[in-house]
Amino acid sequence: MRTVANQAHQQSFQAYQTGLQLMQEGKFEKARTIFEKLIATGPVEVLERCRVYLSVCHSKLQQSSRTFATHEEQYDYAISLLNTGDYEEAREHFDAILRHEPSADYAFYGLAALESMTGQVEECLAHLGRAIQLNPRNRIQARTDTDFHDMIDDPRFTELLYPETLL
Repeated sequence: MRTVANQAHQQSFQAYQTGLQLMQEGKFEKARTIFEKLIATGPVEVLERCRVYLSVCHSKLQQSSRTFATHEEQYDYAISLLNTGDYEEAREHFDAILRHEPSADYAFYGLAALESMTGQVEECLAHLGRAIQLNPRNRIQARTDTDFHDMIDDPRFTELLYPETLL
């Protein structure tokens, strides 16, 4: 009798590890199914972790099913991610906008802000330059945008924002 219980216990831990691996691979639907079963029948030692991972799976599945009516709506969402520190997902949304609308100055501007905030100076300058090239009003906006605070001491940044002083 004890070996049957040990075997069930071992199978539960194997399922738990499989669920973790599926999460790491981005297969959240499959992982969700495993964690739901473990919560219902698994050993007490993994219940709390399974609840946490199940919550993560639900969150990731909800994110991937998000649709936007316009690119501007997706941009607003990306900015909200940027403001909460979810830089990678924000970048994915800015990049997605640019794949569909390569002249979206606001997406280049968003990428520039993200890169300023994450210390990627060269990328920030390139994307901000492109945003300004596509829409010169971005120059004025960037002058007062606190997201570019770390760029203030870079002379190339100043040249981008105040080209009239070079004349």
